[in-house]
Amino acid sequence: MGKDKLKITPKPLRGDDGYRTFSIRIREEAVAKIDEIASISGRSRNELIGMFIDYAIKNCEIEK
Repeated sequence: MGKDKLKITPKPLRGDDGYRTFSIRIREEAVAKIDEIASISGRSRNELIGMFIDYAIKNCEIEK
C-alpha cells in the first residue's frame, strides 16, 4: 500500500484573499455612531463599514 503524500501549496500573498487594506479619514462623530451600532449589533467596526460601503455602491446614482 502506498502512502498518500502531504501536499503543501504556496501561501497566498497578502491581499490575495479578495480584500484590500487602506486607511480612510472620517469625522469623530461618524466613528462614534459606527461604534454605537457595532456595540448594539455585535458586529465589528470593520464588518459594518464593509456593509455600508457595499450598500452605498449598490444604491448610488450619479447625476449628470
